[in-house]
Amino acid sequence: MNYTRRSKDELAARVAQDIPEGATVNLGIGQPTLVANHIPASREILLHSENGILGMGPAPAAGQEDYDLINAGKQPVTLLPGGAYFHHADSFAMMRGGHLDICVLGAFQVSAKGDLANWHTGEVGAIPAVGGAMDLAIGAKQTWVMMDLLTKQGQSKLVAECSYPLTGIGCVKRVYTDLGTLACTPQGLKVIDLVPGLSLQALSELISLPLTLA
Repeated sequence: MNYTRRSKDELAARVAQDIPEGATVNLGIGQPTLVANHIPASREILLHSENGILGMGPAPAAGQEDYDLINAGKQPVTLLPGGAYFHHADSFAMMRGGHLDICVLGAFQVSAKGDLANWHTGEVGAIPAVGGAMDLAIGAKQTWVMMDLLTKQGQSKLVAECSYPLTGIGCVKRVYTDLGTLACTPQGLKVIDLVPGLSLQALSELISLPLTLA
């Protein structure tokens, strides 16, 4: 079958496409930070960073970095007009208090039921890194995952049941991948879109899970 995977920037643009006007959104460490670079200037969206920023903008131009203004992943960012920065505790109060409309997180595994595993693979010597992910996954009104569908070994990160330690139970609503976008529902995984050239049946066989169209 002839299909082309989405690049990281194409995937970030696909996520940005679905963020509605007026939403307050947290972008997790890693791939999700790229989403900030693809939000249309005409759309008013408040980006939140758990280290204490609201109104975060895209990455700065080369040479314009200010390392006193960084996101949770220690990457330099910009601040849009009207943006603010504040104490870490206030930031977590926003997360835990249900004030975020959407969080976009990376993942090691997502189950068909929407369980999320994104802080530890259980490998000996691996550094556990739960950070604020558990607060975001449960505190946000919607949790979206952005990830490559397969591991480097070709194993699906979408699974029937997570084998890694869980971050949150039944919290993931959508999974944006390099091969397509899927919704986690009580009836199982539903496909919202696929990359051109990839069929529903081929994706189902690739991840060994039943799929239906949304």
